[in-house]
Amino acid sequence: MTETLVFASAVDPVAPWRTALEGLLPDIRVRTPEEIEPEDDVRYALVWKPPTGFFARHPGLRLVTILGAGADALVGRDDLPDVPVTRLSDPEMARMMTHYVLFAVLRYARDIPTFEAAQRAGRWHYVHPREARQIRVGVLGLGELGSATALELARQGFSVAGWSRTPKALPGIACHAGPDALVPFLAQTEILLVMLPLTPWTRRLIGAAELAALPWGAKLVNVSRGAVIDEAALVAALQSGHVGGATLDVFETEPLADEHPLWEMENVLVTPHLASVAIPASAARQVAENIRRVRTGRAPEQRVDLTRGY
Repeated sequence: MTETLVFASAVDPVAPWRTALEGLLPDIRVRTPEEIEPEDDVRYALVWKPPTGFFARHPGLRLVTILGAGADALVGRDDLPDVPVTRLSDPEMARMMTHYVLFAVLRYARDIPTFEAAQRAGRWHYVHPREARQIRVGVLGLGELGSATALELARQGFSVAGWSRTPKALPGIACHAGPDALVPFLAQTEILLVMLPLTPWTRRLIGAAELAALPWGAKLVNVSRGAVIDEAALVAALQSGHVGGATLDVFETEPLADEHPLWEMENVLVTPHLASVAIPASAARQVAENIRRVRTGRAPEQRVDLTRGY
């Protein structure tokens, strides 16, 4: 019997996922919501921010997979069936995230924005480079992607600290945990990497007081979710110079509004939520394996606890 996987995403093309998944599971048909016919046996869903009421149209679902590492878009929905929800955990996604963050950190560590401004002004401007070990990088969030990034930055020679809600231990990383440790962690951070999942507990965790705890001129990189930071407080900190620069891949509302002040700020680099994306050729293997596991009564891997948000 042929089963159907419904694929719903406004940003990911269906064609490469269809090719990869149907190649791995010949008895599966991958369909977009518009392609679903009444006779289709929809058992699986692969989604990114599906519209309201989406899941109610498919009562036969047995597995939902999120097209990414974050689960916040599904938290609190009333149309989700009582089936396992999983997220993607693909080495290629982790590698892509590490590359983006490494680019952002190196750009600040080597004063590239200063040289970009000097070039625009037609001015030869020399800043003596600092050794990587002199530059304090803080990773806010030590989950799968945060830990991989912290370890790579330490391998590159940076002085790396990490903060998480619960205690973690990583070789070569000064790990801090819990609410009481957050401000002291921020106070020692020159380049802050925000890599926390968005949960009720982390929503706007970084507000005006937390930004003020950073050293004057500190840089910030956000690759998690925009709502982890109070965006208005961040704009104010960037305008005052307390936060000297930001590389932002995520925002409270996406796409970023045309009139948003972040567009005009020379000390801000905006990218359109692409620090890490799912690569069908590699990530489809995990989706296919979880379908096999569900078919045989086993628990899928990388299951999400929607009460926690990750």
